[in-house]
Amino acid sequence: MKYLLVQEDEDCGEQLWGKCAGVEGFFVDSVPPPREVLTLRGCRPEGLLSEVLAEPGASLRGLGDVCVEGWDDEEPVQWWTLVDAVVLAHQPHSADPERYDIVLGAGVRNEESFFEVPATPRFELFAETTAAGARAGRCSGVDGLFKARVDPDPAPMELVGCEPAEPLLAALRRPRRSERDWANFLVLDRHGAVMASRSVGLAVTEAQPSVLGGTLVDITLTDGGHDRPSPAVRPIWAEWYHGPPAEPNLWAPYDSQGRAAWLDLTTRAWRVPAPWPDRSGGEHHLDGRFVTDVAGLHCAIAEALLGPGRYFGREWNAFKDCLGGGFGVAPPFTLTWHDSEIARRALADVVEDPEAGLSYFEDIVRLLEWCGVTVVLR
Repeated sequence: MKYLLVQEDEDCGEQLWGKCAGVEGFFVDSVPPPREVLTLRGCRPEGLLSEVLAEPGASLRGLGDVCVEGWDDEEPVQWWTLVDAVVLAHQPHSADPERYDIVLGAGVRNEESFFEVPATPRFELFAETTAAGARAGRCSGVDGLFKARVDPDPAPMELVGCEPAEPLLAALRRPRRSERDWANFLVLDRHGAVMASRSVGLAVTEAQPSVLGGTLVDITLTDGGHDRPSPAVRPIWAEWYHGPPAEPNLWAPYDSQGRAAWLDLTTRAWRVPAPWPDRSGGEHHLDGRFVTDVAGLHCAIAEALLGPGRYFGREWNAFKDCLGGGFGVAPPFTLTWHDSEIARRALADVVEDPEAGLSYFEDIVRLLEWCGVTVVLR
């Protein structure tokens, strides 16, 4: 059995619902949102957006995914992703000829919201959807952004060759009682250790005798969850199926999407008690030859501090939390960053905090030093 279906009970323990030999529909690409037309008002373009507008025939130029942050006076309060944004037209802004009104075609996906959007927000634009994206400018308004949108229909997932435990058998007998419940779908490696966990809905579309025979059951879940991995990262999961990596830099050949998937699989490690308490002091060496994006930076730092396949944050905020202790290593210590100029150049336009104006590389170095780490750049 390669998969477990478990649900948390009232005491925060895990109750087994079933074991499965296979799964179909676990690796899926998310359904893109429908296309819309939006207008960025009073925009001061930077980075990629500025480069596109400077070129002749800027219309119909693709920007990729663009992250829009709605800010109050102090902090971002709402995020949107403009999926596969394309410049349709642009013209000088009526009140300020140095600004632009830019018409985009894009799918719109709402991300997170912490507060109500203020009456007069400002909007920061980034050329990536990750927590650290390359700045693309700012604007005073976005026409067409604030409206209700319908979530896409859930994508099903089929559990093949299941041995149902009593809770799942009860759900199959009386499916309406569990149709709003959720459970954790645990993926096991070849040694039986949990390598990943995903949330799935327990509403059942169909259940029938398994194609594997015997007393096994094939069960189709109506909603296989919204955070399933893309088929493009299947090779990384296949590599981790044989167990956590034992050599450094095995993540290096992958692109940014693959490296992010690699980091995603390391996050399970922090739940496992370390075989030793936090270590401080000493010198750690960071191999910077392959640090060409944010995900690569965090892969390399985790390996430098803890070894291959370990977790030490996957973006700025999580990295800061790890430096506070409880993840195997805590300051003070010395971090010697070899070939640091590669990351400095690659991340020069990637900004975590637009107010500070530091590149992601500079921000990480400043955070390390602020937490008591001696950083030696080579």
